[in-house]
Amino acid sequence: MSENTLRPMTAADLETVFRWRNDPQIRRFMYTTHQLEWTEHCAWFERTLSTGGAHLLIYQSDQTPLGFVNISCKRSKGVADWGFYLAPEAPVGTGRSLGAAVLRFSFDSLRLHKLCGEVLSFNERSIRFHQRLGFTQEGRLREQHFDGDRYHDIVCFGLLKSEWQAFSQRGNHVS
Repeated sequence: MSENTLRPMTAADLETVFRWRNDPQIRRFMYTTHQLEWTEHCAWFERTLSTGGAHLLIYQSDQTPLGFVNISCKRSKGVADWGFYLAPEAPVGTGRSLGAAVLRFSFDSLRLHKLCGEVLSFNERSIRFHQRLGFTQEGRLREQHFDGDRYHDIVCFGLLKSEWQAFSQRGNHVS
């Protein structure tokens, strides 16, 4: 049985996360879709660490890195936003186990009241993913994001700790 864990991202992970983030299949679903420069990536990491309020995490299975997670705790107390992406080479099913690990970490370790997510409306796979994890669609920001060519809606999701607990007890989460 494999051991799936979340651990803090370190400077040693920068090259791996840089490679993942610049993959065209990941970039196309981000707010910034240009290919990042190495200096830009390193500046983001240093800035995020120095300003605080964010948990930059690596999801791994049997010590093999398979995904990146950012949990930003800059909203009101107990409410955070999350974003994530998987390694392009991650096996099928990795997203579900990453999601379950993030929810356990968010609600058990960070003791959050609510976790929020935003998805570009054309990313149907991520919309279904949030729904399968128990998130509720809380809104839609119409034509909120301009990608340089056209405007896109943003779909807003939220999951309360009480909803996650009830959802988990019904056996809907992978442990």
